[in-house]
Amino acid sequence: MATVKRIIRYTRPQLKFFFCAIFCAVISVGLTLYIPVSVGEAIDCMLGKGAVDFDKIARTILIISVSIGLIAVFRWLMDLCTSIISARTVRDMRGDIFRKFNSVPLSYVDSHPHGDLISRMVNDVEAVGDGLTQVITQLFSGVVTIVGTLIFMLMINVWIAVAVVVLTPMSVLVAAVIGKMCAKSFREQQELQGEISSYVEEMIGNQKVVKAFAYESRAESGFEEKNKRLFKIGLRAQFAGALANPCTRFVNNMVYAATGIIGALTVVSSFMGALTIGQLSCFLTYANQYTKPFNEVTGVLTQIQTALAAGERVFRVLDEPDEESDENKLQVNEADGRVEFRNVKFSYKPEKPLIKNFSLSVKSGQQVAIVGPTGCGKTTLINLLMRFYEVDGGEILIDGVSTKKMKRDSVRRLFGMVLQDSWLKAGTIMENLRYGNPDASDEEIVEAAKNAYAHSFIRRMQNGYDTVVTEGGGNLSAGQKQLLCIARAMTLNPPMLILDEATSSIDTLTEIRVQKAFKRLMKGRTSFIVAHRLSTIRESDIILVMNDGDIIEQGTHEELLRKQGFYYNLYNSQFVNS
Repeated sequence: MATVKRIIRYTRPQLKFFFCAIFCAVISVGLTLYIPVSVGEAIDCMLGKGAVDFDKIARTILIISVSIGLIAVFRWLMDLCTSIISARTVRDMRGDIFRKFNSVPLSYVDSHPHGDLISRMVNDVEAVGDGLTQVITQLFSGVVTIVGTLIFMLMINVWIAVAVVVLTPMSVLVAAVIGKMCAKSFREQQELQGEISSYVEEMIGNQKVVKAFAYESRAESGFEEKNKRLFKIGLRAQFAGALANPCTRFVNNMVYAATGIIGALTVVSSFMGALTIGQLSCFLTYANQYTKPFNEVTGVLTQIQTALAAGERVFRVLDEPDEESDENKLQVNEADGRVEFRNVKFSYKPEKPLIKNFSLSVKSGQQVAIVGPTGCGKTTLINLLMRFYEVDGGEILIDGVSTKKMKRDSVRRLFGMVLQDSWLKAGTIMENLRYGNPDASDEEIVEAAKNAYAHSFIRRMQNGYDTVVTEGGGNLSAGQKQLLCIARAMTLNPPMLILDEATSSIDTLTEIRVQKAFKRLMKGRTSFIVAHRLSTIRESDIILVMNDGDIIEQGTHEELLRKQGFYYNLYNSQFVNS
């Protein structure tokens, strides 16, 4: 019920369409219920030989024809209003979940399979919309039909109407029992759909690796195993859900048969009151229509259960706590570039401390290189500096002000960042280079591309800067993507730089050129460089050697080589032939 209530809250802004749908439902159902009365009157007009009132029958046929036409119009209007409610609810829900992805801590996104998160936003939200359409349609017409038929039946014969009302709840009880039985299966089905989406996204996004390691057959086996599990759970869920409609139809048909028997006895013997043959025909029609909403609801029980299971998955994301609000924190637009790490502590998992009492003071304009073996905490330092993750203890200061006192966007705009993973969005090269600075002029973009040595290859492309880059930059080489990412950072003109393996995908000749561009770009700016190729950081003012989250050595390239310690061994290992 908690999920149902939250979905209903999403429909509240569409109240005008809600009332319009109710109005249309009342009119269409009212006309539908009036038709059996007309049919019953027509039957009573032709019960004897030579006693057929053809004029009244003709008028009845005309009334029924007009009623059917109006029913179709109002039913269409009701479906239109229902579709608008569902579509706008799905739109708002999808917008909220996308905003939630941007407001939760980065640790939440990092710790969940991206395919599963995409499935929640696309598949699960769509399932909620489909279920909502079915529920609203059946709810509006169903409630009005039940109330209307009950009124008409009471007007015809009170006792038979009471008998119908007493017998009908058996179908509701049957549907409730079956719904409770299959709810778990539908939840498992939605969870598995998210798991398969994640697996497919992983395999398709890394097809080169899959093929390079001849992993195709194992990838197919892995998918087949998950697909079979989904088939079994889905079959179990669909089977259980499909039981509801035939079971309730059986119960309702028993009600219909009982109504017919009681009505026939009433006609021939005035049992439980007087009743004409036409009224009996009308009553049987109403008895069938009275039970019809129960049949229709159980007929879409599968979609309703799927929608509820999907809604639970969506709301689990929406209930995730946002990052701590920084609305009242400092907005900093400029910085000299003095950075200090003061007794910083951090761990991704509480039981596994990574950085312990880390302290570092960086002067304005210094070039700081961070080196060390994989997993020592190099990239973690960058994540903390950019406030992608919050420190567990201590603080990081920029120009003497703790970054915790600054707005996150403010901190991040102080840095130009080039990551090892060269991500580009789907769009033109010009749009990608303007990604961080939408106000940059065309001349500034071209100048940044020249400084990054990207201008020459861009100019050789068929449409130059208007060349469309596919999602992830699939139509560019790894080196070209890296150069564009470097040019993108250069358009920001930030006071500080972060280069996380920024030249990892560039050939040696291009790297020499880019290093010159970096040298010009880093002049007067505080720079943090994470590098595995130690030959690229020899001119750094400070080289920090990290291991297990601690700084174990610190100094210039020459100083560290003279110590013949960890850095000395790390540096020389690059030139050892395996």
